[in-house]
Order: sequence, then structure tokens, then C-alpha cells
Amino acid sequence: YYDPELHTSMKEQKNFESNIFSKTHKADNEIAFLEGMTVVYKSSIDLLFYVVGSAQENELMLMSVLNCLFDSLSHILRKNVERRCLLENMEGVFLVVDEIIDGGVILESDPQQVLQKVNYRADENPLTEQSVAQHLTEKLALTTNVLQSAKEQIKWSILK
Repeated sequence: YYDPELHTSMKEQKNFESNIFSKTHKADNEIAFLEGMTVVYKSSIDLLFYVVGSAQENELMLMSVLNCLFDSLSHILRKNVERRCLLENMEGVFLVVDEIIDGGVILESDPQQVLQKVNYRADENPLTEQSVAQHLTEKLALTTNVLQSAKEQIKWSILK
């Protein structure tokens, strides 16, 4: 829930999260409605994953975001989606979430596309600060090369 107007204080946010947890942690459903919000959720060993949207949001779309998140994390964590592994790979978790959703806007719902964008393969070592920094450096270098090429093309088109 990215709307800053929704929960203006940390206390309200914690209360909302507690209400969601108390309503969903023992239920076998995959969807709940709470405080005018649609909540889809999935559990795995000792974790609960939630995607929250407005009441007008399509539940199937929210579920596809949740499935994309879970499947992407499952791949990164080598099918071992539990708290300890998730905490050890937080950099990868942040990259995955950033590729799926940004500011409440759904960017991607296909786990293969997400994994391709974060350039992660199951046979690689788990993401570390160094590999994240290397990934970002490569992206920056690529962007710099594209900008340099565009400058050259503009320069030559003006000189002609």
C-alpha cells in the first residue's frame, strides 16, 4: 500500500498490518477484504506474503503479482522460501520487488521476465552487496554507452 494518505502514522500502519495478520494467519483462503482494501496472501513455511490493493482493484491481477513475487523469490532462494534464507538474500528480494511494482504501479507479472531483468540465474551464487553493486555498475555503464552513442549520432546529424 503505497498511498501515503492511507496510513498517515506508523501506529496506523502497524495497526493495519496487525489487523491483516489476525484475519489471515489461520485462514485457508487466498483473499480477504479489510478496511476497504483487497488483500491477497500466500504462506510459505514461516512467512506470509501479502499484496494489498484498493477495493476496486482486480483480485486476479493482485494474485498474479503475488504469484510473480513468490515464484521469483522461490527461484532466487532455490525453492527454500523461509525466513532465514529470505533475510540472507534481502538484496535480491529488493531487486525483485523493484522490478515487479513501483510506487503502487504494477510493472511486471511474469517471473521469468523479472528474473531476466535482475539478471539472476539459479546456478550463480546468492546475491551479495558486491554482486548487486556490480549489477548496478553494469547497468550504469550500458546507459552511459547508449547516451554516448546518441550524442555521437546527434553530432554527426548536425554536422551534415
